[in-house]
Formats: sequence, C-alpha cells, structure tokens
Amino acid sequence: MIQALQASVRQCRICKAALPVPPRAIFAVHPEARIALISQAPGRLAHEKGLPYYDPSGVRLRQWLNVDEATFYDPTCFSILPMGFCYPGKAKTGDLPPRPECAPQWHAALLRMMPEIALTLYIGQYAQQYYLGANRKRNLTETVRAFREYGPGVLPLPHPSPLNNRWLSRNPWFDMEVVPYLQAKVEAILGGGQ
Repeated sequence: MIQALQASVRQCRICKAALPVPPRAIFAVHPEARIALISQAPGRLAHEKGLPYYDPSGVRLRQWLNVDEATFYDPTCFSILPMGFCYPGKAKTGDLPPRPECAPQWHAALLRMMPEIALTLYIGQYAQQYYLGANRKRNLTETVRAFREYGPGVLPLPHPSPLNNRWLSRNPWFDMEVVPYLQAKVEAILGGGQ
C-alpha cells in the first residue's frame, strides 16, 4: 500500500506550472521508520541527485543528529517529508518557500503509513507553522528555545542551512541545550546503532 502511495506522490503534478524545473518529488518513507524529519523543500543539489539533504545542510543535520550517512539514509530509521516535495526555485537569498499544495495533499496519508514514528522533527519555520500552528511561539527562535514544551515526540529545530550560520552564532544555547537533547533522543530511539 505504501508503495502505491509513494508512486502517486512521485507522479504528482499539481504545482508543475509554478516550478522552475520539471517536478521531481524528493522524499523518503518506510512503514518501519522511527524518526520523521519534516522540513522545507529540496534544494537544487537534492533535486539534481534525487536525494534529500544531499548538500551542506544535510552534513550539518547529520552532525546535529549524531548519525552517519548510512543511518540517515536508512528509511527504517528516518523518513524525510518536506513541506514541498519538489525544488521550488531560487530566491534572492536561499530558495523559494515550499509549494503550499504538497503537505495538505500528501502528508497525512504518508504519516498514517508510518505507525512506528517515535520522534517528529519540525525543521524550519514552514514545518513549524503548519504543524505547531497556534502552539508556536512568536518566532522560530522562541519556538526552538521552548523545545521541551512540545512533548517527548516532537522537537522544533532551525533549518541547518549555512544561511543560518548567523542565527546559530547568536544563539549558542542551541548547540549547548537542544543538540545534546536531540542526540540523546535519536540514540535512544535507534538503539545507539549507527
């Protein structure tokens, strides 16, 4: 059943006219996945390679998670669901926002197919707006800083993009408090296996 749903997502063309390149849905799901990464949209490199987080953002995210590449790309460990499945194009700084059609169209059905998810990471403002809604704080910084308020199965994170280097340097508490908490949770869920 999940294979049919994956095929439908890959064949989706609902926002084709708004994309700068032909649609190429970049995501990873598996019925045994333990951790869901819900983030923005694939970047240009991910689009070209057909692999999510195949860029400097992915390197940093794997460091935050304290996992190697093989573990990260093991779909029984991590599912990767962007808010927009296809590369949205370039903005003045960074990429354009994810297309708004994808998450309402596909997320609920895909998440229902992954009953083993023990931790969901909402990476960046778009995922946090969509999933945390009124429970979000005034901005991303305050939302991430209040990470313990969202329960044991949810963790808001900033986007690991190099464009956020300034944010990371201005918020050293993230590396001191959130990253160790995240790493301990990931290790506990995955059984310490890398």
